[in-house]
Amino acid sequence: MSFRFRKRIKIAPGIRLNLGKKSASISFGVRGARHTISSTGRQTSSVGIPGTGFYYVKSRYRKKQSKEGNKSKDMDNLDPDREVKEFDNIINYIISFHKDCDYNYNWELICKEPQPFRIGEMGPNEMIAQNNLDNYRPSLIGKIFKALDKKQIKELEREVEDAIKKDEILYKEWDNKKKISQDIIGKRPTAYMELLEKIQFCDELAGFIDTLDIIASEETVLIEYNINIDEIIPTHYKTLTKTGRLSIRKYNKTNYYSIVKRYVPSIALRIARNTFGILPVSTVVINTQTKILDTQIGQMNDITILSIEIDRSKISGLNFDLIDPFAALDNFEHNVRFLKTRGFQEVKKL
Repeated sequence: MSFRFRKRIKIAPGIRLNLGKKSASISFGVRGARHTISSTGRQTSSVGIPGTGFYYVKSRYRKKQSKEGNKSKDMDNLDPDREVKEFDNIINYIISFHKDCDYNYNWELICKEPQPFRIGEMGPNEMIAQNNLDNYRPSLIGKIFKALDKKQIKELEREVEDAIKKDEILYKEWDNKKKISQDIIGKRPTAYMELLEKIQFCDELAGFIDTLDIIASEETVLIEYNINIDEIIPTHYKTLTKTGRLSIRKYNKTNYYSIVKRYVPSIALRIARNTFGILPVSTVVINTQTKILDTQIGQMNDITILSIEIDRSKISGLNFDLIDPFAALDNFEHNVRFLKTRGFQEVKKL
């Protein structure tokens, strides 16, 4: 019997996209997750699931994006070649989301993790603290000044009490991980949803997408989201003049939309990889939407610009470092319509 559950997950706001004359960087995050990306290429992520013990820190190198401002009078004082390289690195970042995956959980292995200690027995922290207390011997000064000796003993006794509390937390985290892994292995859609919310699924993409609408069954996850295009893809670019000076020019439509063409499917593939990295499902269906102005009524409406059904076995065979994200769509059933000078057009959902 198949059950389907729907949930909306808000992607945390707070992304900062800065493309300045002298540097470029991005920093964003929420409780339990913090991410920083600089134009030097260093990207650091610190992610944890409150109350479960799941926690990891990643540092890697890649680059990032944003918009352009007006030319400044001190442009001659800059390193033009470095400025252009940093800008190129930023563009490369926003068309390379598919190259990374933020999750890689082995639920079978997690489920088999042994308990840290048996209930009724000392935990590892208590054993160390109790051993320190049992083996305490007063120093010469302690023998002379009994008050100092008593103070030291009380301190060791307090450390034992603190150690017991640490062991309680340790056991609770192990128990939580055990229960979560059992539910995920058992393919419970409600457990899928609870986990995605706890880990703040895809918060790494904050600022690029804002909300995930998710429907899950035992083997399939359907995800819909609005992608941020206008505030992400710069309308101008940095280049060098014939004399080696820095110049800021406006993209023509073809070049602008060529970036959009790779950015949109790159995000979709990243979300699919993230889903497969955390849930034991066989299929992920993704509907990418964006907002356009309906000039007839003067309101912004959502339209679907990419609808794709991604199979786990097929996506696992792709070389993500070498693929073109738009060309890679042909590996899967999908609906997309792209025009060189107008970008993505509205399509029907699968």
